[in-house]
Amino acid sequence: MAAAQVKDDTFKAEVLESQVPVLVDFWAPWCGPCRMVAPVVDEIAELYADQIKVVKINTDENPNVASQYGIRSIPTLMIFKDGQQVDMVVGAVPKTTLASTLAKHLPQSSAQP
Repeated sequence: MAAAQVKDDTFKAEVLESQVPVLVDFWAPWCGPCRMVAPVVDEIAELYADQIKVVKINTDENPNVASQYGIRSIPTLMIFKDGQQVDMVVGAVPKTTLASTLAKHLPQSSAQP
């Protein structure tokens, strides 16, 4: 299950009003590290499918949300919970790094190894 695409006009409904934590991948098609981290983000989406929502937002096509959250380098991966940004990872990171960052914001009983 690949991450869903969100836009400036759907960000509030899909991310800020979500009942579950949301991992947001800020990316652009020309960004090499973004392409490197994309399979990791999709893998996280599958691993945690019953616990979180994973979405991607193209910063070139949706500059409003990117500037609202001060995105200066991509890929930037943000975790939102109850409508608030709770964590952030910048750059292409290994799956273990992303999973351990995410685990901090999930109920302990459901965190994956």
